[in-house]
Formats: sequence, C-alpha cells, structure tokens
Amino acid sequence: MTRIDPLPSSRPARRPLWSARQIATMALFTALSVIFSFIEIPLMPGAAAFLKFDPANVPALLAGLVYGPAAGCVVGILSAGLHGLFVANPVGALMNAVAVVAFVLPPALICLNRKGVVRMTAGMTLGSVASIAAMLLMNVLITPFYLGVPLDMVVGMLVPVLLPFNIIKAALNSALTAIVYQSLKRVLVAG
Repeated sequence: MTRIDPLPSSRPARRPLWSARQIATMALFTALSVIFSFIEIPLMPGAAAFLKFDPANVPALLAGLVYGPAAGCVVGILSAGLHGLFVANPVGALMNAVAVVAFVLPPALICLNRKGVVRMTAGMTLGSVASIAAMLLMNVLITPFYLGVPLDMVVGMLVPVLLPFNIIKAALNSALTAIVYQSLKRVLVAG
C-alpha cells in the first residue's frame, strides 16, 4: 500500500504573537509592576489618606509602547490581578485593571507603527483622560456597594478629591514612563 502525502497547505505558517524574548520581557514587566504596586505614596494625606500613588502602570505602558497594545494590557491586567490576589482585594484589582487598560491602550495604539514625541504625548494625554474618566465612573458604580458608603458621599468626593488625585497619578505615570522609555529606548526596542 502506498502512502499519499497530503498537499502542502497554501496558507502561510502562523507567526507567534510574541517571541520568547518578548514574553520573558513581559514577565519581567509584570513582576516589576507587582513590586511597584506595593510602593504606595499618599498624594493627598489630609483630604484622602487612603488614595495612594504607585508607579505600577509604568511597566504596563512600557510593554504597550514596545510590544503593542495587547502586551501592555496583558502586563497591566496580570499585575492588577496578582496585586489583588496578594492583598485579597478582587474589587480593587478589577478597578485597577480597568484603569490600566484605559491608560495603556490609547498611547500603545497611537504609537503602534510610529513613535515620536508628539505621538507619545498625544497618546499619554488620551490615555490619562481615559484612565481618569474610567476611575471616576468605577468609583461611582462600585465604591458605594463595595465599601457600603452612600452614593452622595462618593459623588461629593469626585471633584475635590478623586479628580485631582487621578490627574496627578496619570501625570506622574506618564512622566515616569517617558523618562524610562527615553533612557532605555535602545535596549527595549532591540528585543
């Protein structure tokens, strides 16, 4: 009996989304993001000591700028989930995941094929606005139920407390990302 070999496929072989080096770098970014999530700096100690800045979004945005929007979102969501697991706060992890995706997607999409100061500035500005809007909405929708506080109290905190905090947080994360990206651009893009 003769064996008949199947015809070769007319479809080209699928290229993996990320190389082994990219996956390893993304894992490193995720680990750094989780570590950074425990560096909590109160930005408004008098008004709202519970609101603290952490630079955890910086590695996620770096991953998004270097490897694309999917990579940035994967790093951001994984680090938010791991932080939430470590501190036993799934609701906080969900809110953080929404914020990081809103922060990472616009600049990663805008800088997908071409990077430059103008594109990065526009992308980070859009990402900051999207993240701020997402966090304000998430606070209105989730905080009253999760913390058992009246909706009026949360709404009353939007403009004097939550809005300035989220603006400062987004600006700091954007500035830190720009500094790190410019410093490590050759190393990061080579991979």
